[in-house]
Amino acid sequence: MARPVRVAGLGGSLRAESTSRAALAAALDGAAAAGAETELIWIRDLDLPLYSAEHQIPPAAQQFADTVYRCDAMIWSSPTYHGSVSGSFKNALDWLILLAGNDPPYLSNKPVGLVATAGGVQGLQTINSMDFIARALRAWSVPLVLPVAQSWQSFDPSGNLADEAIAAQLRALGAEVVRAARQFQAEGTCDYATEMQFAAESGRSESGAAR
Repeated sequence: MARPVRVAGLGGSLRAESTSRAALAAALDGAAAAGAETELIWIRDLDLPLYSAEHQIPPAAQQFADTVYRCDAMIWSSPTYHGSVSGSFKNALDWLILLAGNDPPYLSNKPVGLVATAGGVQGLQTINSMDFIARALRAWSVPLVLPVAQSWQSFDPSGNLADEAIAAQLRALGAEVVRAARQFQAEGTCDYATEMQFAAESGRSESGAAR
């Protein structure tokens, strides 16, 4: 019997009442219900300095990178800031340069589910930004995405998810991530990945990030 799929969720904002964190928790509930082992990594808790190659590597950044590397799949959830991901979310992903020298490097062949919350209607732009980053990190974005527009209608003032229809969609996204991860686990690909995205030069460490 195959081991359980491990899904790491990354997201939220620096706000205590983070709607993107609540959305991430709901998606991870769906992954857990589908049989996965899940872990929620809240940006606020990471407390990472801005990435620079000149920094000594903080223990929190190394632990974060190691957790991401061990997982089989991820779910990302970011608030929408000026039509893209938040700076704190992007900074956390920048620290994944620590996975450049691994074999395979970065997030090779890990499915990633994408979630965004937006006060207005620009959540899909945030999804697109995350999709570009996922590709650069050699991951596969799950086609089922969820931009939660006008999130003030779906979350209460404390940031808790109050819209059951949105919660059900988030759980469905979590389950789809697990399904894709199981296919990768068994077959090395999944049914929406019609061809290998990257050359088999797994030793190379080019993600487009400058050290």
